[in-house]
Amino acid sequence: MFKKFDEKDHVSGVTQLKSSVQKGIRTKLLDQFPYLEDYMNQILPKKENLRVVKCHDHIEIIVGASGELLFFRQREGPYFPTLRLLHKYPFICPWEQVDRGAIRFVLSGANIMCPGLTSPGAKMTPVPKGTVVAIMAEGKGHALAVGLTSLSTEEIAKVNKGIGVENIHYLNDGLWQMKPVK
Repeated sequence: MFKKFDEKDHVSGVTQLKSSVQKGIRTKLLDQFPYLEDYMNQILPKKENLRVVKCHDHIEIIVGASGELLFFRQREGPYFPTLRLLHKYPFICPWEQVDRGAIRFVLSGANIMCPGLTSPGAKMTPVPKGTVVAIMAEGKGHALAVGLTSLSTEEIAKVNKGIGVENIHYLNDGLWQMKPVK
């Protein structure tokens, strides 16, 4: 999604959100990420104005008052935390850990294959299909990507072939390179 993302070419506008829309986004985020509840006022304070950066391909990026990129989504899909936010609050979403051999492929934007999640050194958190997950790496402390499960973890372990997690946003991609929005 953000492999060839360039701020100058892809951003089409920045809009300030009405308080009613902000409230709806907060509710959707709490439904999707229940562990966020205690930290919601730190991440999205009620009194501060949120903005949305509209990009090509129907991508919306939620921006905090300080200009920090917080969450994004495509069309009416699920919200994904940005990696910078995920590094501050690593417990937001479930983790899937890949083995050392998969790291360089994940960092180049490749999807996470089932064998990379079932080999020694890899760990899976039980989640259903279509769940937003943080992709961790064996021996590393921070997430290296954010993904969406293509199969449930049960199916990943059973099938052990094909794409297990779709790589949505990874370290050093266009979204990671994007500067805070003023």
